[in-house]
Amino acid sequence: MVARSSLSMPMPASSPVVIVVAALCCALLLCVDASVHDYTGERFAAFGNAFVLNGGSEGVYASPAADSFIRFEKVAFKRTPESAAAAEEDGSRTATITAVVSEAADRDAVGGSDVTATGVRALCCTPDMASRGACTEGSLVHRAPNGTASGSWPKVLSASFLPGALEAVFPDETFAVARTGMYSLRFVHCDASLDVAAEGKTIWKNSRGYGYLPGRMAPLLAFYGVMSLAFAALAAFWFLRYTRFWREVAPLQNVVTVVIALGMVEVTTWYLDLAEFSESGVRPAGTTFWAATAGAVRRTVSRVLVLLVAMGYGVVRPTFSGGGSVGARVAALGAAFFAASEALEVGDHVGAVSDHDHSRTRRLFLVLTVAALDAAFICWIFAALSRTIGRLKARRMAAKVEMYRRLATSLTIGVAVSLGWITFEVHFKSTDGYHSERWRVAWVIPAVWQLISFALLCAICLVWAPSHDSTRFACSDECGDDDGEDVEDGARPVMIRAGPLSYVDNWACYVTQDAKIILRTDSGVYAKAGEEDKRV
Repeated sequence: MVARSSLSMPMPASSPVVIVVAALCCALLLCVDASVHDYTGERFAAFGNAFVLNGGSEGVYASPAADSFIRFEKVAFKRTPESAAAAEEDGSRTATITAVVSEAADRDAVGGSDVTATGVRALCCTPDMASRGACTEGSLVHRAPNGTASGSWPKVLSASFLPGALEAVFPDETFAVARTGMYSLRFVHCDASLDVAAEGKTIWKNSRGYGYLPGRMAPLLAFYGVMSLAFAALAAFWFLRYTRFWREVAPLQNVVTVVIALGMVEVTTWYLDLAEFSESGVRPAGTTFWAATAGAVRRTVSRVLVLLVAMGYGVVRPTFSGGGSVGARVAALGAAFFAASEALEVGDHVGAVSDHDHSRTRRLFLVLTVAALDAAFICWIFAALSRTIGRLKARRMAAKVEMYRRLATSLTIGVAVSLGWITFEVHFKSTDGYHSERWRVAWVIPAVWQLISFALLCAICLVWAPSHDSTRFACSDECGDDDGEDVEDGARPVMIRAGPLSYVDNWACYVTQDAKIILRTDSGVYAKAGEEDKRV
């Protein structure tokens, strides 16, 4: 009888890296940002001869209805009593904080012509600039942009600390955005003795149809809606095949079912996350976290599944034991990939709204880690594919060889497209793609990664779709636990004839009550009774 294969993969033990990632994820859930940018104690950082606090940076889509805007609501700065006392000792001078809202094209409108010792443009007026009458020493330098295309940008607001006061409050102001572009808000002061913390919020809103979504995320709402429908169609196809041939379903096809379900959960959760963000302006941390987690789980399970198939488990080998060493290595690589991918996804999305909310150093480390683990998966998969195809050729299993060749072709195309897209992504981001007008197409980068993953999943579903002959590709009685050695059927010479059975893919042997031996193969059915041997 044809033996069904079984997968017995050891579960990875809890490791410190998984515990650290889990703690990181829980901590990030408490740090929620949004298109409603809340300021809760943020402080200034030195930049050249000024002190700067980044208040947000987003792409904003304008519309003729003029419903796009950037609004200040109860934005204030509080200084410490020590800072106020230092100002009084210095002559009770008034300290001023300036808010500058500018478009990417108007970035040069802030700052003077002098360059500081650190090599950056001076934002505050230097003594040399003041001697030329260009500005007042100690104040922020800003000028109107060249031409009239940008209107009256940049927008400038100021708030001053009166002598002895501990708080400086900005007026509640709304700036209508009549031109689509990348806008940024910076709070700047030029007083080295000023120690202040920010409070309040600013609200950034796109035109109708995008709501409060940042410009670079806005098209993803429709994209994930389409992807949800695509996964639903794939799931319907798979479900129909699964229910029709449920008796012939192999264990690996159950794993494919899990991957499809995870993909549906991921894209649907992303759609719900962006839809709620668009309506409320506050990104739901819980939904974002589960969407990122579902994506990390799907990618991990997908890679482990392809690796198992490439190794021949369930097709050439009956179990995933292999003495335990192979299973332990696969489990360790999968656990490491999930930990790194989860940390990267949660850090990139949970609480992230502006284009550069995350730490570049931390993100670079995680990106390189995930890339290295991905490369390990790819090398292992192709090495295992080569060995498995060679083993199948030695056993002359033509149907399985053809199936594995189609899988190898699909994976080769997927890897080639991925390498090309990685090259484009590196070029895009290294040439300041988020801060230039190219922010409008930034959504294409994550979208193409989703499409590549979906295309590979579709290819696997077509190759491994449940059918009436699914058991032809499952591991039969001729499979051995020899972990790679080619086992010929020499132990059964009485049941195999040299001629017609030399290219057998799968066989099943039965013994009837009248001592007749029935041998069923891909090429026919044979009966043996006593000394008589004939094909039936």
